[in-house]
Amino acid sequence: MRIGEAAAAAGTTPRALRFYEQRGLLTPHGRSPSGQREYGPGDVARLRIIRDLLAHGFTVEDLRGVADRLHLLAADPPPRCGSGGVVEHRLGVLDAEIERLTRLRAALAQRAGASPAGSAPVPGGRPRR
Repeated sequence: MRIGEAAAAAGTTPRALRFYEQRGLLTPHGRSPSGQREYGPGDVARLRIIRDLLAHGFTVEDLRGVADRLHLLAADPPPRCGSGGVVEHRLGVLDAEIERLTRLRAALAQRAGASPAGSAPVPGGRPRR
């Protein structure tokens, strides 16, 4: 199938497919006699995996590090992720970001005299007194 068909089947755009190719996440099967990229069902499955992982907070750089193993996630059921890999790294990054945002929120709430974290916001954005 051509790039537009593959993109539509995976729920993305041809531009995204080209971007994933440039970053080494996807390699089309080949080219048609007229030079157009050709994709198969395995490529569409890989695209869906890439999009799912990106939606779960992974970055393209994270996926580049494991691009040679992305096909393993197409198995039914997919294998469990082992320890010491990209998943644990991403969890650490997310934990650090949550901690940073929690500190930022507390500092901002203190400056504004707002209710502490975990309290329900007051309609209209005014702090409770």
